Amino acid sequence: MLQLKNFKKWLPFIIGIVLFRVFYTFNPLQVNPAAVNILAIAVLMITWWVTEALPMPVVAMLPFVLFPLMKVATIKETAAPYADPIIFLFMGGFMLGLAIEKWHLHKRIALSIVNITGTSGNRIILGFILATGFLSMWLSNTATTMMMFPIAASVIHVVKENHKGNGNTNAFAAAIMLSIAYASNFGGIATIIGTPPNVAFVAFIEKKYNYTPQFADWMLICTPLSLLLLTSLYWVLVKWLMPNHIESDTATKTLIKTELQQLGPLSVAEKRVLVVFIGTATLWITKDLINATGIIKLDDTIIALLGGISLFAIPSGATANEKTAPLLEWKDTNKMAWGILLLFGGGLTLAAALEKAGLITQLGNWVASYAGSSLFLLIFLTAFISLFLSELMSNVAQVIVFAPVMGGIADALGINPLLLGLPMTLGASCASMMPMGTPPNAIVFASGYLKLKDMLKAGFVMNLVAVVLITLFSYYLIPLLMNFVK
Repeated sequence: MLQLKNFKKWLPFIIGIVLFRVFYTFNPLQVNPAAVNILAIAVLMITWWVTEALPMPVVAMLPFVLFPLMKVATIKETAAPYADPIIFLFMGGFMLGLAIEKWHLHKRIALSIVNITGTSGNRIILGFILATGFLSMWLSNTATTMMMFPIAASVIHVVKENHKGNGNTNAFAAAIMLSIAYASNFGGIATIIGTPPNVAFVAFIEKKYNYTPQFADWMLICTPLSLLLLTSLYWVLVKWLMPNHIESDTATKTLIKTELQQLGPLSVAEKRVLVVFIGTATLWITKDLINATGIIKLDDTIIALLGGISLFAIPSGATANEKTAPLLEWKDTNKMAWGILLLFGGGLTLAAALEKAGLITQLGNWVASYAGSSLFLLIFLTAFISLFLSELMSNVAQVIVFAPVMGGIADALGINPLLLGLPMTLGASCASMMPMGTPPNAIVFASGYLKLKDMLKAGFVMNLVAVVLITLFSYYLIPLLMNFVK
């Protein structure tokens, strides 16, 4: 039994090496000799990313070893994409998220929203959807779910303890768990920094086309889309699939108010983090107006790092060892997802090598020859395939692998690459059916409040809603709101 377990553990690793050897030795796709080495490395990395034979950031470092050894690129050329400006944009966003979590501002926001919306079954679920969705715009969807999970579990416990026989507490528990998972996913698509797939896609577009989607432009398309998905989520869960009929009760109100009272008044540190957060978001949104004055030129990365760096300089008002500590200390970055930054770098390096070898162009031409004449249908199929594929594989890996493919297809068809790339990226973040689809799905499924059939049923409906909305928003709004210049 132990041997079988070890074999299953090593099987993905072995498959990657075998495929690498096959593509390197036999060249089954009959690509030109210069592209053979790159294709073999790409197959190896994609296989290990999809199967998670090794940690994804570790796989992302393979180009440092294989590219120079196989004469694909020098070590200096290989290293350049790992310092791409888009990676530092996400780093600044991470720092803001760390400060919000460190000073418990996230918990105060979540509890305040639930307190405002009310404590009947439906209103509690609405409160969790709004709070989770808002936080996930700025924090990672995994961190948001982990933060909301214990609050949701406490509310479920109080509601069940005080249940007087009317209403369905099981439906309430399932709906509230699904709401924080799905709202984390849907909220994350609203901003460029809201979820890693967004940043991975923007990094690719910037590298390949020398064009960076503006933070405000992204929000103009994706924030309304996110709000519609959150609204649809509320209606699907409480009005259709999982009605609970639980009325407001005093005990739940008391729990929320008690949690807020325990936090006390807004601390000096929270106020200062809030100022930095609002200031950074305001600069992201108004940067084009500022740049138009000609006095200064800002971009999203500069603004993110300005906000992140300021957190290390601004005193928190709290004392540590008789000294006033800053809002963030370097030890706080131990919690930062450094592996995600490496993953982006590896994806950019691989995409650049594939593009340089002409492999992406070849694939794009091949797919374009079968694409047909309907752009709307092509966008729909892109969103549909991306969303359901992400039920089975990492959404970050998916975007890293398929962003160059979408770019190649768009170039072959002579269309704006955002028309295919954006629905592919957004679809990858909206997987709702399977526990392994996204980390938030896995977290809430492990709670014990959900059965697989609950997630499959609700997830399938939300998947269809997401595909339709993503297609409509991409087809009609991208040409109007994203001034793409190749």
